[in-house]
Amino acid sequence: MNQPAPDNTARLGKTYEPHQVEDKWYPRWERAGHFSAGPDARGQAYTIVIPPPNVTGSLHMGHALNNTLQDILTRWRRMKGDTTLWLPGCDHAGIATQNVVEKQLMAEGKGRHDLGREAFVERVWQWKAESGGTIMHQLRRMGASCDWSRERFTMDEGLSRAVREVFVSLYEQGLIYRGDYIVNWCPRCESALSDLEVEHVDTEGALYHLRYQVADGGGELIIATTRPETLLGDTAVAVHPDDARYKHLIGREVELPILGRFIPIIADEYVDMKFGTGALKVTPGHDPNDFELGRRHNLPVVSVMDTKGIMNAEAGRRYEGMDRRLCRTKIVENLQAAGLLVKVEPHHHAVGHCYRCKTVVEPMVSTQWFVKIQPLAGPAIQAVRDGRVRFHPDSWKNTYFEWMENIRDWCISRQIWWGHRIPAWHCPCGHTTVSRTDVSACEACGGTDIHQETDVLDTWFSSALWPFSTLGWPDHTEDLRRHYPTNTLVTGFDILFFWVARMIMMGVKFMGDVPFRDVYVHALVRDSQGQKMSKSKGNVIDPLTVIDQYGTDAFRFTLAAMASPGRDIRLAEDRIAGYRNFANKIWNAARFIEMNLPEGQPPTLDLAAAVSGGGIPERWIAGRLEQTAAEVNRQLADFRFDEAARVLYNFVWGEFCDWYLELSKPALNGDDEAIKGTTRAVLVGVFDGILRLLHPFMPFITEEIRSLLPNTGGTIMTAPFPEGNPALVDADANAVIAGLMEIIGGVRNIRGTMNIPPSTELAAVVRTASAESARQVLAGAPYLARLAKVTTLTAGPDATRPAASATAVWSGGEVYVPLAGRIDVAAETARLSAQLAKVDKELDGISRKLQNPDFVERAPAEVVDKERERRAELAEREAKLKESLAFLRDLR
Repeated sequence: MNQPAPDNTARLGKTYEPHQVEDKWYPRWERAGHFSAGPDARGQAYTIVIPPPNVTGSLHMGHALNNTLQDILTRWRRMKGDTTLWLPGCDHAGIATQNVVEKQLMAEGKGRHDLGREAFVERVWQWKAESGGTIMHQLRRMGASCDWSRERFTMDEGLSRAVREVFVSLYEQGLIYRGDYIVNWCPRCESALSDLEVEHVDTEGALYHLRYQVADGGGELIIATTRPETLLGDTAVAVHPDDARYKHLIGREVELPILGRFIPIIADEYVDMKFGTGALKVTPGHDPNDFELGRRHNLPVVSVMDTKGIMNAEAGRRYEGMDRRLCRTKIVENLQAAGLLVKVEPHHHAVGHCYRCKTVVEPMVSTQWFVKIQPLAGPAIQAVRDGRVRFHPDSWKNTYFEWMENIRDWCISRQIWWGHRIPAWHCPCGHTTVSRTDVSACEACGGTDIHQETDVLDTWFSSALWPFSTLGWPDHTEDLRRHYPTNTLVTGFDILFFWVARMIMMGVKFMGDVPFRDVYVHALVRDSQGQKMSKSKGNVIDPLTVIDQYGTDAFRFTLAAMASPGRDIRLAEDRIAGYRNFANKIWNAARFIEMNLPEGQPPTLDLAAAVSGGGIPERWIAGRLEQTAAEVNRQLADFRFDEAARVLYNFVWGEFCDWYLELSKPALNGDDEAIKGTTRAVLVGVFDGILRLLHPFMPFITEEIRSLLPNTGGTIMTAPFPEGNPALVDADANAVIAGLMEIIGGVRNIRGTMNIPPSTELAAVVRTASAESARQVLAGAPYLARLAKVTTLTAGPDATRPAASATAVWSGGEVYVPLAGRIDVAAETARLSAQLAKVDKELDGISRKLQNPDFVERAPAEVVDKERERRAELAEREAKLKESLAFLRDLR
């Protein structure tokens, strides 16, 4: 596991070529075992389990964000000396994977029933071996430092054993049961769905008002429904017991339209007297609320559709064999013809769809397996209340509580073939044997005429065990002892209940402890306009395309910098391009340092020793590195990836590159070899610290550059992460350079405003708040001379403004720059006044045009927008010209 020795004879190329660097380093890291949390590793454990992507999946923006943040945490903690384990793996994704393979079979003119169950499952395993797990290879392109030697699959042998153990244990404790219940049914997948697997889509539908005749000429009831085809399964009409309009009808019967069957009028407080007519059709076989109402009143359950959404014999001869959608159309026609359709109104409502295939879900009564969830939910709620699990941002715990406190039993059976087959065997004697191992005889009667349950478990059942099943449970392994509970879970809010809550329930139940301590919930990645990405909108950004164009490091840094808690990411290409420029800036800084290092004389990396002999700039930049390191550590500990990235960006670009590299040039170009040596040592020492701070965010460029720095040795992946040494922070040097930067900025602004060439030498008078402040300003005189061409400098608390001078304000006072002889005030005033008159004339013309309603309403939108942009540009130019003229008037 030794890192290949760095080739310090190699030179940095003129430009940074990200793909060459990425292709070079990732295989080296993986071959060298740097991602591995070996049994001999020392240091406290830091563990993250990856949210297992579907085996059918390919990398999308959500994956890119989620795994970038996980990798930042993993690399950071690895560099801090922890034994880090980022455990990867894939989910078997029952319905999604079965759909993929069924589509292949359809293209061959076959269906899964043509193959039979065993052959079909073997076909899915074959597909997985050939095509599954693509996303695992794509994560490598993102730089993910997972321990690939531990990659797991939710249907591998070990996890399958864990699934059986949990199922049987819960069954033995009475927490898993089988029964007839109304479930969400997908007619396309022909499987039950849990409540969480139903996506509710706002839909423009219709509200049909139907006439139900009261038996024996007792009048009629008008009932409104959005699903008229389900009236064929009505077994009652319900009214509120206190509704004066209908009290006299309670206990009587109505004639069911079309079928002519008579059904009772019942009273139940569930009915909302204010909704519609206050009379409710009750269809226990096709509505979850009606199912519960029917149970209370012992109503029969009539299912009028089969598992494919086709009307069955219970729907009557007229509709049997029709698709449910066609049946709706036909029954409305028949109701109208019979005079039983009162009216149809537009109605906006949420309609449940299958989260996989987007088919409209049909509530249906069927025999399913359920987890009795309340006994598991209580301890999981308490774990969050006690702070054993912390959500970041904290507000997500309220969402968690709201859902958990209103949770319903979990339907865990799915009517598909790909997945964990339920370990239950049914016997004609009526007994069901549930076993950890396959059985050949009924445990009750001993009969051998038994058959295994055909249903498989919900995919999320095995995923709920992920944090401990992947570490060897139900065996008591060393991995479990060392790595459970895991430390951090990084996840999107969309699987907070699908997965996170269930992991907490199962972890507390079977491990006696929570599965993780911190849950970081990240937001969605949207397009630059804030729209959700979707293929239909054509606004999907492919992460691999972004990587090809800008490089992995720039993409990762963009995602981290934009990952503000509670705020969706609006991803725009210009931001990614900006951070590509940041990568280039780092590369160019490395080339500058390399060009200033003599052959065969590598400087020490002992920054403290180097700084002790350095000047003000060296003491300043070394101290600022330590302050930056401390701040980055704080922000990462608080999961503020955006703030950590901002702090790093500002320090690297705004202080090290823009200021210290310039401040170092006089020493590097001078004749004093001792000063040169100290400056080189500080350059290399600070830059090495920068690379180590940046590595979790930008792993490739930092490894490449550091491998070419002298005296570094080994991979940056295991180099110590800078902690922030307060002993190296020099308050005096900080004050000198901070004041210097402000004063130089003020002088440069005066040059720009007054059109004074950069080469023109100037004098400056600085008024300070104190004598100490004046001393610090004067200490920066040599650097003012180089960077601002201020060759004469005076400073003090009593400094006064010279005649004909321009003024700039800084935090410690004011800066006066005498301009006598430097500019012709009259000529400059005339020049700027002429420009202002020209701008005002054009601005007035555009403003008049935009105030004309005919132009705004009739001109093409792009023309109007262009004129508005031009008006904004001119207004900004006008303001700057007026500011410059005011500047000139202020000269005295």
